[in-house]
Amino acid sequence: MAADVLNEGKKVAILIGQGAAHAVDEVVQVAETLGAGVAKALLGREVLPDDLPFVTGPIGLLGSKASDEMVMNCDTLFMIGTSFPYAEWLPDEGSVRGVQIDIDGRMIGIRYPMEAHVVGDAKESLKALLPLLDPKQDRSWREKIEKDVRTWDRILEDRAAQHFDGVVNPQTVAAELSPRLPEGCILTADSGSATNWWARYLKLRKGMRASLSGTLATMGPGVPYAIGARFAFPDRPVIAFVGDGAFQMNGMAEMITVKRYADRLGGSPPLVFCVFNNQDLNQVTWEQRAMGGDPKFPGSQDIPDVPYARYAELLGLRGIYCDQQDKVGAAWDRALAGETPVVLEFKVDREIPPIPPHIMYEQGKKAAKAAVRDPELAGMAVRGFRQKLAEFYEQLPGRDQAAR
Repeated sequence: MAADVLNEGKKVAILIGQGAAHAVDEVVQVAETLGAGVAKALLGREVLPDDLPFVTGPIGLLGSKASDEMVMNCDTLFMIGTSFPYAEWLPDEGSVRGVQIDIDGRMIGIRYPMEAHVVGDAKESLKALLPLLDPKQDRSWREKIEKDVRTWDRILEDRAAQHFDGVVNPQTVAAELSPRLPEGCILTADSGSATNWWARYLKLRKGMRASLSGTLATMGPGVPYAIGARFAFPDRPVIAFVGDGAFQMNGMAEMITVKRYADRLGGSPPLVFCVFNNQDLNQVTWEQRAMGGDPKFPGSQDIPDVPYARYAELLGLRGIYCDQQDKVGAAWDRALAGETPVVLEFKVDREIPPIPPHIMYEQGKKAAKAAVRDPELAGMAVRGFRQKLAEFYEQLPGRDQAAR
């Protein structure tokens, strides 16, 4: 039944999660056979490298436009080892056919009504499925997916290049790190607006690992995850992305843990805690605007400006501070070159919007309502317009050929 559904589909979209981690070769073979693209839930980021041309990247609110275009326009959805919970980022119920593989039978069909249910290990199930699949001769769907990936990459590049009055664009922080990622590095992320940039901009290569609080989306795990990763893999570079809210909540205290075990956590390769200082519980601020139609309430959203880099130095660790857009790359070079654990603090623009892949009508209406009374209205309007303009420009006819 599963093979029949997939063979009959003309536009197959694959969505993978952490359950596909040991089925890398099989996922690639299935995607090639079916002429499909592969989107990744955040906990499945490390399963496939991002330099494969048919990998569309993350999906959902923090996801890519390429993933959104593929999933919303497919005729067959194939979920492998994922319990991705956000139904609003999946096709409308009943609009496409579905196949799902999951080792836990309780997870089958709870996110989308599937036609074919396969309960089993992803690797073994795909091995059994592959001989039954017919190679797609028409590759136009795959070609469109790869074109959308290239377009999205250019949109990200354009957005990261923007800055306003020289204030560091948080997207630039991630964009500058991506080509500098050390081989075999382990990446962790906390929950917050920085997670958007971690998900979209960091292009994982083969052998890299990445994780975050994907099933809870809770604040606080970014720094402990990084410390745990370093203990488990002392010979691998570890880099954490943390918002200032989470760093104040428990990250600063955990720097004392790093100090205590400096003999085991220090040395080469680097251990970097990258802190996005915007003095705002930024993700919640943007969610309240879009979900509740509420303007920012400084009394609950503003947080103190703490000198995180200097705090690290007080403990005997390294501290690096950057508040200039044109110095971001140099700051990363310094952080990655040291042998002492480092807190890399960027003073970033909090008015850069984490624009979703598509803006739903209700969210747009509520965001507009909130903006009328928002204390940061002027900055939001200018930055939001410029960010969306980059998307419009890169989707103009002929841009893909010109870029190539």
